[in-house]
Amino acid sequence: MFIKRDESGQIEQVSREATDECQEFVPPGSPELQNFLSAGTGAENLALSKSDLAFVRVLEDVINVLMDKGVISFTDLPEPAQQKLMERQSLRKRRNSVGLMSDSDDGII
Repeated sequence: MFIKRDESGQIEQVSREATDECQEFVPPGSPELQNFLSAGTGAENLALSKSDLAFVRVLEDVINVLMDKGVISFTDLPEPAQQKLMERQSLRKRRNSVGLMSDSDDGII
């Protein structure tokens, strides 16, 4: 990754490729770069986390539709993906079997 620093030496811009503004190379795993990339307001981070959770559910539903239609089979998925899907299905079944929450994920009890 290539970065541009501000007057105080802090990262202020990042690019995957060297540009006129971003000339300094920093390894992708550098703590300084990771801190810059994860920075944001609490509200932004919370909104992104909520969006990620909702999107995971969308992906799970898409995978199920593709399997139901025979486009892919469960065994076509990599082993780690199979395990994660089985874990999520198991957790959802347990949650729903208690009858505390609906499957709509809207948080209504």
